Amino acid sequence: MKFISTYRFIIAFCLGLLTVLGFAPFSLFPLVIFTLAALFWLWQQANGKRVAAWLGFFFGFGLFSAGIGWLYIAQHDYGDMPFLLALSTTALFAAFLALFPALIGYTQARLLAPSWARLILVMPALWVLLEWIRGLLFTGFPWLTLAYSQVSASPLVGYAPIFGVYGVSLAVTISAGLLALLWQMRWNAQGKAALAALLLLWASATALRTIDWTQPEGEPFKVALLQGNIPQDLKFHEEKLIDTLETYRRLVLQTDARLIILPETALPLLRHNLPENYMDILRKHARQNGGDILIGAFESDNELHYNSVFTLGTANSQNYRKNHLVPFGEFIPLRPALGWIVNEVLNIPMSDLARGGERQQVLRIAGQRVAVQICYEDVFGEEIIRYLPEASLLVNVSNDAWYGKSHAAMQHNQIAQMRALETGRMMLRATNTGVTSIIRRDGSIQQMLPQHEEGILVGQVQGYTGSTPYVRWGNAAVLIILIMMLVLAKLVQRRSPFHPPSAHSPRVRKSR
Repeated sequence: MKFISTYRFIIAFCLGLLTVLGFAPFSLFPLVIFTLAALFWLWQQANGKRVAAWLGFFFGFGLFSAGIGWLYIAQHDYGDMPFLLALSTTALFAAFLALFPALIGYTQARLLAPSWARLILVMPALWVLLEWIRGLLFTGFPWLTLAYSQVSASPLVGYAPIFGVYGVSLAVTISAGLLALLWQMRWNAQGKAALAALLLLWASATALRTIDWTQPEGEPFKVALLQGNIPQDLKFHEEKLIDTLETYRRLVLQTDARLIILPETALPLLRHNLPENYMDILRKHARQNGGDILIGAFESDNELHYNSVFTLGTANSQNYRKNHLVPFGEFIPLRPALGWIVNEVLNIPMSDLARGGERQQVLRIAGQRVAVQICYEDVFGEEIIRYLPEASLLVNVSNDAWYGKSHAAMQHNQIAQMRALETGRMMLRATNTGVTSIIRRDGSIQQMLPQHEEGILVGQVQGYTGSTPYVRWGNAAVLIILIMMLVLAKLVQRRSPFHPPSAHSPRVRKSR
């Protein structure tokens, strides 16, 4: 019996590893549904709550250890953390995240609902509910939310403008449950019903993709996104500063775009320390183009430092200060107890920043109303919709050079594609080393620069007006659906006259 359980734990771990291939840069989106269906089937066969919890843990550990292993690069290669400590903290974080699917496995096993209800109501609802909680807990870490694997080729992203990222995750998990039920019941009445429901779910999503939730506003205009490709290990060295400033001056002067966007902290100085003649050159060029430049730099105010962007050009000077900061990378949580981690173990410049306001003004530049997110902020769709429907365009400035040549940058770009789908707005991403891209409102990539190369991405962009249903009601709709699914499962459990035996229960042989 122990051998069988161990064998299943290994299978669960391997399924988690395979699930990563569903996300960018591999983007094998159907694979996620099949691996999750296999996990659901394993949960159905589990002999007890503890076994189900361990199956969920091993699946989650495989998923997160492979999916966010790039955190090691940031800590060791650029944060100067010792090898073993960086490896250990990355593994521990993956193990912590694996507790979420472990909790799902344990909780679904406690519910004595019929097999079909567990597969298509309980497991999907619990999975998405725990994804939502993971996006909130300890400032939130919603990376590898299942929905992102579906961007942008899967028909299931048709649900994104209505229910957002968690609505797409719910469609993924229900699809997995229906697939597991189809496998379990084969071609009996329940199996045929599962197949019909699966086809209806996907057909509805396909139909929804044809709806234009937002409308064009004004004429298309030219933008230029600059990718300086400044090595992260040299970015804050004084001897590199002049080269960095010259790189971005040269790139700015090469384009006549109405809107020019530099990456996050492209100019690694406090704004008031930037040379005035340098600023005058950029401002004059923006005005010659009849537009504006959006520049990433640090700002200070009353001895507080901010990760910011500010504007130069025809519009009045405006700025945006990052609100959702990264723990340990940009601020120190529980400073009295944990401050030593940054002070003695990590070597990350500007790692103790202040938060900008929760509701800042959109930037009125280049004839548009621009909602800006700085790096990690674009993983929180519920925060971006605060600026809608006022904003006509989304802009994200990032520096994923912290993660080297891993798959982190492509995963991040895939997340930004979901934000375009949810809001019905184009998303412009200017990054230091990639992925610099122009994303259409349907989540597809219009243009993209090669990673780890200096370049200018020039393209035509359209502003949009109007609201998707998700902009109006946020995550409330999908949370109501999740609660209804769990209540329905509980009602089914109470009305069910008996519960089917588990895979390990003794079978009663019928007499002839």
